[in-house]
Amino acid sequence: MRGQWTYWTLLLLGTGLTNALSGGMLYPKETPTRELKELNGIWSFRADKSPQRDEGFQQQWYKRPLRESGPVLDMPVPASYNDITQDIGLREFIGWVWYEKEVWLPSRWVEDFATKRVVLRVGSAHYFSVVWVNGVQVTQHEGGHLPFEVNISSVLKGSMGAPCRITIAVNNTLTVNTLPPGTIQFMTDPTRYPKGYFVQDIQFDFFNYAGIHRPVLLYTTPSVYIDDITIITDISENTGLVNYEVSVVGSEYYSVTVTLHSQDGQEIATSLGAVGQLKVANPSLWWPYLMNENPGYLYSFEVKIKANTDGDILEDLYFLPVGIRKVHVSKQQFLINGKPFYFHGVNKHEDYDIRGKGLDWSMIVKDFNLLKWLGANSFRTSHYPYAEEIMDLCDKYGIVVIDECPGVGIKDPNFGNKSLQHHLVVMEELVRRDKNRPSVVMWSVANEPASELPEAGYYFKTVIAHTRQLDSTRPVTYVSNANFERDQGAPYVDVICVNSYFSWYHDAGHLEVIQLQLYNQFDNWYNKYEKPIIQSEYGADTIPGFHNDPPLMFTEEYQAMVLKHYHSVLDEKRKKCVIGELIWNFADFMTTQTVTRVVGNKKGIFTRQRQPKSSAFILRDRYWKLANSTGSSDSMWWNYASQDLYCIKRDQCIV
Repeated sequence: MRGQWTYWTLLLLGTGLTNALSGGMLYPKETPTRELKELNGIWSFRADKSPQRDEGFQQQWYKRPLRESGPVLDMPVPASYNDITQDIGLREFIGWVWYEKEVWLPSRWVEDFATKRVVLRVGSAHYFSVVWVNGVQVTQHEGGHLPFEVNISSVLKGSMGAPCRITIAVNNTLTVNTLPPGTIQFMTDPTRYPKGYFVQDIQFDFFNYAGIHRPVLLYTTPSVYIDDITIITDISENTGLVNYEVSVVGSEYYSVTVTLHSQDGQEIATSLGAVGQLKVANPSLWWPYLMNENPGYLYSFEVKIKANTDGDILEDLYFLPVGIRKVHVSKQQFLINGKPFYFHGVNKHEDYDIRGKGLDWSMIVKDFNLLKWLGANSFRTSHYPYAEEIMDLCDKYGIVVIDECPGVGIKDPNFGNKSLQHHLVVMEELVRRDKNRPSVVMWSVANEPASELPEAGYYFKTVIAHTRQLDSTRPVTYVSNANFERDQGAPYVDVICVNSYFSWYHDAGHLEVIQLQLYNQFDNWYNKYEKPIIQSEYGADTIPGFHNDPPLMFTEEYQAMVLKHYHSVLDEKRKKCVIGELIWNFADFMTTQTVTRVVGNKKGIFTRQRQPKSSAFILRDRYWKLANSTGSSDSMWWNYASQDLYCIKRDQCIV
């Protein structure tokens, strides 16, 4: 490989150049002291199809408008580029692609850099990014699915009266040291492949969509600004505790005032100082969906700073949603606010027609409406962090989240020191981004790694310990499909998460073995580790409209029978050690082309277009009954009538 890839590819991809984290990553918001300019829309785009994928760097495309380098396309941002055009070569493209946009900045943004910062922020770009502003490199970032930003004020000096040209080069190549990992395989047989032909090999079952997937924006702050906020909540009898720490950058001389407001705007508590605690008498707690008549209650945490710089008084203001809740794990239970919580939810993907993994508000809102219709109270961000906009709605609606990093497909060559160090940085980025979210109740550091290998023990012991050091308030897990006796990382997790596909990948077509194998699975894991268990994946591929009786694989009847057998065992084991079940998958999704996948993975209970299969109604009936038996508060009554499910307060019951 080394002889066939250029300096830039070897230097940038998976070589440990990612710097240790510094500073916060607050979500950009407009406030009285901050302005925001979204850069979403049409960008100029060009894929570097040169044999070495290095023409853009060799010719320095970032030095001048991209259109001067050659033909460019219009490309929407945010979106994956793969399915936008009719070019199959671009759909499967591996290597550098270049994005560019010219924008005009308000004159007030560039008039006084002594008192103002201008920050460029990318919500996520897959996988490695290099960013230039007006031809000057300002930052680079390794890893998709997480945001990065840079202060570009110094580059903008003297640019008044001219547009700001932003260039982003993105490379989707995956190597043994990236997360997720992959390998590049060069095909050297000249009788079968053209010269220089290569393919990207991956160890995960979803399409490797690429491009700028989340919003790009510019925002301003004062030169002395609120850089980070950390919130840790607790409950003591009838008092909610909001412990906070505010980080301020730009001056050593400043004051901090924090105020907590209720949803109707009433001031609940206030305090002075960058570190402190607010006490809330009889708080409105953050409860999961279907566990309380008012789920997802959020207070507004207002931070205001004043600083004296060279005789000028600067102010900054930021508002953070805060949910007061407490999470605890015992040997057999998962507790939220002291009450047992049972995960009845889904696994998902950020995956949609045409836009791929690109953020799309219509699809996001549709998915949440389907989750609520389904009676799902939770999901896992399989197999990477989801957009902050999605996480905001989880906080708002009370949807509980197992927050997973992109650690999918970690196999034999991926447990080295470079991989480990990058994995630690990714967990730092993830915790930094989502640490204040009440919906996030557990971190997942990997999905289906080769955890039976001896080196996996030290690897996951290190990653899990590091994650606990970053955040001691949430349990940590990873999702296993290994043998329970040989799983090297299981001793270090707080909750056992197990994936199994009995009668599908094992004993295909034999529904009669599911219950025996599932009983043994739960007994074996619990007897060895005495930790609560989540059935983190189960399911079967189903082609919508395929029917057969007796049930055959790929029919809707077969998927229904798989669910029936799993649910029978889950109903018994949730009385003892099982604390949750997450179906695979919420919706059908795209995968790499193989002979085992017919235009993607079809294990969804909804189609990729979000239309229900028969299994969606089965799961809907089950989840609402589970909410009634395990999750609802005393003030709620869940009712079934004419196939419609609705809830009313007991004192408003209509007979």
